[in-house]
Amino acid sequence: MAAPANAEQTQLQDMEEDGAKVEEREMDSDEEEDEEGMRVENSDEEEDDSSEDEKENEAEIQRLEEQLSINAFDYNCHVDLIKLLKQEGELIRLRKARQKMSELFPLTEEIWLDWLKDEIRLTEEESNREKVYELFERAIKDYICPEIWLEYAQYSIGGMGSPGGIDKVRSIFERAVTAVGLHMTKGQSVWEAYREFENAILSTLQPPPGKVPRNEEQELIKTQLERIHTLFRRQLAIPLMDMEATYAEYEEWSEHGVPEAVAHQYKKALQQMEKCKPLEEALLVAEPPKLAEYQAYIDFELKVGDPARIQITFERALAENCLVPDMWSKCTKYLDRQLKVKDLVLSTHERAVRNCPWTMSLWKSYLLALERHGADHHTVSDVFEKALNAGFIQATDYVEIWQVYLDYLRRRVDFSKESSKELEELREAFSRCLDYMKQDVEERFGESGDPSCVVMQIWARIEALHCKNMQKARELWDNIMTKGNSKYANMWLEYYNLERSYGDSVHCRKALHRAVQCTTDYPEHVCDVLLTFERVEGSLEDWDTAVQKTESRMNRINEQRAKAAEKEANQARQEEERVEQRRKVKAEKKGLKKDQRGAGEKRKAEQEDQDEWNKDSGPKRRRGNVDGTTDEYMETETGLFGRNAPRTKPSAGLKKVPPGHGDAAEKQIDDKSELRDDCCSVFISNLAFTLQEPEATLKALFESCGSIAQVRPIFGHRGVFRGYCYVQFESPASVTEALKLDRREVEGRPMFVSPCVDKNKNPDFKIFKYNTSLEKHKIFISGLPLSCTKEQLEEICKQQGTVKDVRLVTYRSGRPKGLAYVEFADETQASQAVLKMDGVEIEGHKISVAISNPPRRSVNEKPGSSRPVTDMMPRQNYGSRGKGRTQLSLLPRSLHRQAAGVGKVENGTAAEKMEGTVNTTGEPRTLSNSDFAKMLLNK
Repeated sequence: MAAPANAEQTQLQDMEEDGAKVEEREMDSDEEEDEEGMRVENSDEEEDDSSEDEKENEAEIQRLEEQLSINAFDYNCHVDLIKLLKQEGELIRLRKARQKMSELFPLTEEIWLDWLKDEIRLTEEESNREKVYELFERAIKDYICPEIWLEYAQYSIGGMGSPGGIDKVRSIFERAVTAVGLHMTKGQSVWEAYREFENAILSTLQPPPGKVPRNEEQELIKTQLERIHTLFRRQLAIPLMDMEATYAEYEEWSEHGVPEAVAHQYKKALQQMEKCKPLEEALLVAEPPKLAEYQAYIDFELKVGDPARIQITFERALAENCLVPDMWSKCTKYLDRQLKVKDLVLSTHERAVRNCPWTMSLWKSYLLALERHGADHHTVSDVFEKALNAGFIQATDYVEIWQVYLDYLRRRVDFSKESSKELEELREAFSRCLDYMKQDVEERFGESGDPSCVVMQIWARIEALHCKNMQKARELWDNIMTKGNSKYANMWLEYYNLERSYGDSVHCRKALHRAVQCTTDYPEHVCDVLLTFERVEGSLEDWDTAVQKTESRMNRINEQRAKAAEKEANQARQEEERVEQRRKVKAEKKGLKKDQRGAGEKRKAEQEDQDEWNKDSGPKRRRGNVDGTTDEYMETETGLFGRNAPRTKPSAGLKKVPPGHGDAAEKQIDDKSELRDDCCSVFISNLAFTLQEPEATLKALFESCGSIAQVRPIFGHRGVFRGYCYVQFESPASVTEALKLDRREVEGRPMFVSPCVDKNKNPDFKIFKYNTSLEKHKIFISGLPLSCTKEQLEEICKQQGTVKDVRLVTYRSGRPKGLAYVEFADETQASQAVLKMDGVEIEGHKISVAISNPPRRSVNEKPGSSRPVTDMMPRQNYGSRGKGRTQLSLLPRSLHRQAAGVGKVENGTAAEKMEGTVNTTGEPRTLSNSDFAKMLLNK
């Protein structure tokens, strides 16, 4: 009975298991359906996300294309567009974008390699290799890059099966080792690839094992072996990194060992490599752009004098510093003066202006090189037209480039002929130049760029000397004089010399008579020239006329000068009276404040003085007065003693004087005044009132400048530090070192250090440390975030060149204004920084960058001051190229007002004169207390 039971049990278990399996299958199918549904939902979501991304990318692509249609020279915009098109897989549009960028700019190694690899993949389907070869030829002309040459050679190996394919591969490899084989670190890879190619060909020529090669085959094998031997010998004669491994490989490969001549060349190259190794190691550890390291490398190679190595070193430096005009200038100058190979020289000049088109000197050198190497006239004219559209940052650059082109045209003219096509072209170019200066340059920069009319002077000399056309020369000089040059003696004398050389005495006399009437800068000199001319060529009547005119003119000039001197003396006298009046008012106010102090405050102050005297000097010494009071004897800064002495904290080095020693005390005061020598002292201001122990702090700060005689902090009536002091040194030489600490931060505030000058004796003495003229090597940055530090800004600017100094502009409290001045090593780096940094965002703030050109400081000086009043420096309204403005107007809006005067400039800012400070006679008047009260109430 047990067996059937077990059978039933087993059957039931099997049925339960089958049911469980069915349920599991049903559950699995349900889960699969759920997973499938989730996959469908996820795929839908991914499709939606991808479609949204595609829409956003397409919108961004269209925006970039529109921006390039407006400004085709926006380099970053080109790069962003290429990246987006590559991401979207838009191959046709990507090819057009790369083509357009390559026409305007040299492409970097990375952009070229991406483009070449994409085109190589496309040509595998089209079987059209010639287009890729053309693209490679364009790529190797932009920069000398070993990676591009290696890619070019490897690609050509794929076509070695075609007729002449092997010879073409060898030709490309030979060009590659010629171009980059001397590259110390990357040239070895090209040599090795060349040898591997020849070894592969050798393997195809080897007969199968056991077969004896025929004579023809033996000759081919021998020739191929000699090719490989030659490659080893050539490579080992060049100093390259890791050349020891190549020598070991040659020893192993060569059946007969390394020849003695090859070993000798190898040792010589190895010695050269050891000399260059420190320079290469310096390049490896340096951070881009490695400008100083490359310059040291170039100087080393120039001393050695190997032209090929000098050229490859220049090319390596230019590949990493392609936007540094000075590097291009040095390279082209070397090629012009040393190598003088036409194709190499002209191609380098072309690459230079494509990389730095804003640099006029590079275009100038290019035009001269084209003429020097006999380029056709059409080519020279095309290059000149491109230069005019390059976007120079100064008006004078356009004048200079025009002068270079006009000189070229003048050298083409054969002046032995009365008229020729070249002469007419020269005259048309002069006329076009004058129109260009008037219409384009003046409108763009607000100035002519040629105030002395040098171009017209040259044209006039050419007409007079070569064309014998004095009538045209006189017309040109009339135009020169009408452009504001008639007041200058040197311009009249230039015209006189021209007439003297190529004209006649009648026009010479006429020019000198006009000069006497018009000249304002050096009229005596013009008068002397006229009298000398009449002594040599004039009649008695001419002499009398000349004497009469010169005497009349000089009398008027002397009267004007006397009036100007008298006016200046009156102004100086009035200024002295104002200073004296202000001093009296100040003294009266000070006395009034002293009288208004309460009796309780006086007693408290006297008690403090008594306590301090008791503490420092033991028992008090008093002098009895008639009214029964007593006076304490104490030396002060003012030299007063007793009850009427101001209650100031005793200065360092000053001692209390006991009663009964008045004469000694007065002598001690004289000694102290002798110690306060202005030539050995500096004045410190803008210190924090809360500065603890200012004497000890400043001693520690200035002890590095020299031996300190004393530090005198100035305290108020209640013993509160007033934020300024005097530091006296033992030697005047220490003052120079101390002035270098100006603007040093002390507890968060910039400390002002200036020479110690008595303002009562020198009321006009002012200090303005920073330059106020056009500084081409320095840029001005505005719109900076207030949190930007000097180190952060220096790091940002280092990408554009060598930064010599960074100065953040701050308020007197040390709080930043969002402005800064950055000084570069030269003006080309500063110009490049303007082009690259203007409009860049820093921490969400869009900055503006311009060449530093602050307004002059001596604007509308004090009335009556002896210093002349000068106008504001005219602003340089530079044009734009690429990314917008290259110059900002730093002139405050208040200075543009014609009615309002401008006050005296202090600490680099201009303060407007307050209304009501000028009376009806035009002279400034002193403001009363009620005037100040009205101004405060009006606010």
